[in-house]
Amino acid sequence: MFAEVIVDIAHTAVDRRFTYRVPDELPVAAGHRVLVPFGLGDHLKEGFVVALKDESDYPDVKEIRKLIEPYPVLLKEQIALAEWMQEAYHCLFVDALRLMIPAQMRGMRIREKKVRTVVVPDGLDVTAALETLKKAPAQKRVLELAAKIGAAVSVPDLNAFYPNSTAAVNALIARGYLAENSAVVFRHPKKLTLHAPAYELTDAQNTAANEIRSALERGAGDVLLLHGVTGSGKTEVYLKAIEDCLSAGRQAIVLVPEISLTPQTVGRFTGRFGDRIAVLHSRLSAGERFDEWRRIRFGIADIVIGARSAVFAPLERLGLIIIDEEHESSYQSESQPRYLAGEVAAKRVRMQNGALVLGSATPSLMSYSRALSGKYRLLTLPARIAGRSLPTVEVVNMRDELLMGNNGIFSDRLTERLSECLSNGQQAMLFINRRGYATFVSCRNCGYVLKCDNCDISMTYHKTESRTRCHYCGAVKPLPKECPNCKKPFIKQFGIGTEQVEETVHRLFPSVRTLRMDTDTMREKGSYENLLSAFHRGEAQVLIGTQMIAKGHDFPNVTLVGVVAADTTLNLPDYRAPERTFQLLTQVAGRAGRDNLPGRVVLQTYEPNHPIIRFAREQDYVGFYHYEIMERKKLLYPPFSLFIRIVFADRDERTAERACLDCAKSLESELRAVLGEEGRQDLLLLVAAEAPIARISGFSRYQILVKLLRTKRLRDAIGTTAAFHGRHREDCAEVQMEINPQEMF
Repeated sequence: MFAEVIVDIAHTAVDRRFTYRVPDELPVAAGHRVLVPFGLGDHLKEGFVVALKDESDYPDVKEIRKLIEPYPVLLKEQIALAEWMQEAYHCLFVDALRLMIPAQMRGMRIREKKVRTVVVPDGLDVTAALETLKKAPAQKRVLELAAKIGAAVSVPDLNAFYPNSTAAVNALIARGYLAENSAVVFRHPKKLTLHAPAYELTDAQNTAANEIRSALERGAGDVLLLHGVTGSGKTEVYLKAIEDCLSAGRQAIVLVPEISLTPQTVGRFTGRFGDRIAVLHSRLSAGERFDEWRRIRFGIADIVIGARSAVFAPLERLGLIIIDEEHESSYQSESQPRYLAGEVAAKRVRMQNGALVLGSATPSLMSYSRALSGKYRLLTLPARIAGRSLPTVEVVNMRDELLMGNNGIFSDRLTERLSECLSNGQQAMLFINRRGYATFVSCRNCGYVLKCDNCDISMTYHKTESRTRCHYCGAVKPLPKECPNCKKPFIKQFGIGTEQVEETVHRLFPSVRTLRMDTDTMREKGSYENLLSAFHRGEAQVLIGTQMIAKGHDFPNVTLVGVVAADTTLNLPDYRAPERTFQLLTQVAGRAGRDNLPGRVVLQTYEPNHPIIRFAREQDYVGFYHYEIMERKKLLYPPFSLFIRIVFADRDERTAERACLDCAKSLESELRAVLGEEGRQDLLLLVAAEAPIARISGFSRYQILVKLLRTKRLRDAIGTTAAFHGRHREDCAEVQMEINPQEMF
């Protein structure tokens, strides 16, 4: 027997299948991780067995030395998925395989947790033994407890009953009164449990749930888009769909876009399904992630909830994948392979005869377009449950506020509504999509802006730290007392961040307790759970935050949402800026009035007549979609075209620039050749220039931006560009290719 092995080395030169002989004594199967001799020195390397065969094409092959785990870590469907990703995302096969297992398994950096256990040996006369321990009271009480339990018990548990009893345990083992062993235990992450009783679904919810069940029964890999307004009960539809999935003997994955949503989602699902839930996200410790992955792999957990990477969870009987808030950009990987979780999920359910549900109040234009065309099945929840109305949205023109002499960050209307809300014992949420105190620091004399030494980015002022910080590389600087350029003492902070919003609330309402939710306050393990639980219990009246608070959260007592600066993302140099602004404003507005109390939203803007602001005020997704899709069509933006970006980064600026400009000329020639005369109009744009953010973490950045029309020749053009990128990976320190990049910076 021979095995085809992908050696765990991320390099194009060795990213292929190597044949190894399988020793008779090793029960090797596809999916096992193995140690194999590799290279001239036969150094032992880790590898993935991706296939077995009876014969070898080579007369002399090396032997597999060892199984790393006694069980295959990869399912056959995962191996096939990795092969598809290699082609779809033009990545290394080994990079795709690595996504399927916890990173700490590589290099054997994580192990099963074992604890010492003790048990009273069979045949021991416990009464006689206790008689001999009259002068050793600590040993006596430990033996009495162990005998009472009557089964193996861990030493940590004995210490919980009787602190500092390890010495007594050791003495009892030495006397032969206790027998020692060890047991493997799972490290369980802390999980919130929320009461989640099933309730009678509305007609619209029933229709959606029945359609999902039918798709599961067909097992044809159907994709269904669940478009429901905020508060329409999408989660209850998910729960019902999972119940149907489990009843059919299948398993499910639920993806959420933000780790901050995971505790509340897990809480509701745990309340319904108990210990059948496993959680996968980056805030788990290495041990917790490894053990949750093992619970999934061993079939102990049937439902997996997590962020983007949970789409690779090793469920053998996978039937259903649900992607909540499917429009979120966090579902796009920012590192190689640059996969999109929705695309991977669609491929998985086709391979495993399941169904995919995409849920959102503000679907991506691409998803909604596919639903209207019939490629996806469109399900709608047009109204909030229990007849609750959508919140009333008031738009405040901040230019008028300035004319009236109000130069603060809160309009008179927002201050008035906030006062009413707090006086009524209700809660409010204030949204500003900028953390820190001020977004930049500048000199009022010469215009100098304080920038990061490593990045082409202005430093953000954090008042709580009394210093400035770069939000790209994390570098910090003290706030200068005078301008580094003109030496004048006219340094001032400009712009608004979450810290300044919190300070303003405290100044206006000194007795009100606030909580702030942004990257700066969420660094510690358990931060999300603790903050959200505290707000849910009413321990604070105002929650201030960035986009972390904008979606998915359900707080019954929140009746007011204040959008402090609605224009923050509207005018960014990105064709997706209108879409993202509408989604963000609609989602954050949807946090208000989710229970029996009516909700109100105050939206502050300098552009009250902008069409996107108007659609957000009316919470009119369909109107927004038709407006924005026509704007995209006029300018030939996706989905009518496709962008490819190749970014060249190097610590030496000239190296990055030269590599970019040289490659641009060659790539254009190759693309024109593959498109031919018939497709000469397909290449809408190919430009090489400095990246919008010219430097990040000390690396100078240049980019080739390609814009291609969507025609029958597009696939060949993408393949040509990917092959070109593969040949030029080593032209400078980093060369990365992205298809329809989520960020254009």
